[in-house]
Amino acid sequence: MILHHHPFLAPCRFVRLLLAEHAIDTELVLEPFWEERPAFVAVNPGLTLPMAFDGDRGPLIGAGVVMEYVDERYGELRAGSRLMPSDPFHRAEVRRLVDWFLVKFEDEVASPFVTERILKVEIPSRRGGGAPDSTLLRSARQNALGHMHYLGALTTARPWLAGDALTFADLAAAAALSVVDYLGETPWDADPAVKAWYQTIKSRPAFRALLSDKARLVAPARHYADLDF
Repeated sequence: MILHHHPFLAPCRFVRLLLAEHAIDTELVLEPFWEERPAFVAVNPGLTLPMAFDGDRGPLIGAGVVMEYVDERYGELRAGSRLMPSDPFHRAEVRRLVDWFLVKFEDEVASPFVTERILKVEIPSRRGGGAPDSTLLRSARQNALGHMHYLGALTTARPWLAGDALTFADLAAAAALSVVDYLGETPWDADPAVKAWYQTIKSRPAFRALLSDKARLVAPARHYADLDF
C-alpha cells in the first residue's frame, strides 16, 4: 500500500493505524497538500488526505473509503478480531463513531490545534501560514472538554468504544486524540476512564510509529511517547 499523508492529520493517522493493525506493508509519502502538486491534483482535485494506492488499484481517497476497502479486502485475515463487526447495527455504530472523531472532533478540536500550532509553521505565509489564532485555540480547548466527557461516557459504558471488542472506532478516536496530545493540549484530568482507555490503545504495536513522529519546529509534549504517562 502506498499512502499519501500528513503525519499530523487525524484521518491520516487513523489509516496508518488500521493498516498497521492489518499488517499491511505500507510506503508513506509525505504530501504537502497546500503546494497543490500537479501530479497530486490530477488524481485528487479535492486535495483530500489520506489517499492510498493498493498496488495498481487506486486512488482510494478519504479515511472512510480506505477503511471500508481494507475491511472488505483484508478484514477476514484478522479472523476473530475483525475491526468491523458482523452485525449491521454494530457496524452502523462503528461508522457513526468513526465519523464523530474524524469529522466532528477533527473540526472542533484536532484541526484547529494542528492548523494553528503545526501547519502554520510549515505553510508559507502566501498560502495561509503565519502566527496562530488565539481565539481558535481557546475555542478548541473548550470543545476538547466536551468531547472528553463524551469519550468518558463511552469508555465507562462499554469495554471498547463501540461495544465488546476493539474496532475502527477506537482507532479513529485514538488517532484524533494523539495529534492533540502531541501538543500537550489533551485535558486528561477531565475523565480518568479516557486516559486508561487511551493508554491501552497507545500500547498496541500499531501505535509505535505514530509516537516517533516529529513536527517541524514543534517538539512533542514531554509525556507524548510515554506509555505510562
